[in-house]
Amino acid sequence: MKKQKPGKSWELRLYVAGQTPKSILAFANLKKICEEHLAGEYTIEVIDLLENPQLAAGDQILAIPTLVRKLPQPIKKIIGDLSNTERVLVGLDLRPSDVNESAVGS
Repeated sequence: MKKQKPGKSWELRLYVAGQTPKSILAFANLKKICEEHLAGEYTIEVIDLLENPQLAAGDQILAIPTLVRKLPQPIKKIIGDLSNTERVLVGLDLRPSDVNESAVGS
């Protein structure tokens, strides 16, 4: 599943193992975060390691689900179902100014 728009492009890969509840949740959380913070300027590539296990070696995937930010560089990885939005934003270097200030006091 891919979505892309011209301009600054974010290339994201989500590694999963089949259609497990955790994998489905990770994709749903990622899609929501991208729609809210990347304004459609992203590509999500979902890689199912049950179908293509050899693809895990390329990004050194040790746990699933794992999100890999390929672009913009540097490459970043986040492991888990991506339900902690603040952690995902920090991990992807997507810290909106309004979230930064409120997160400090939390």
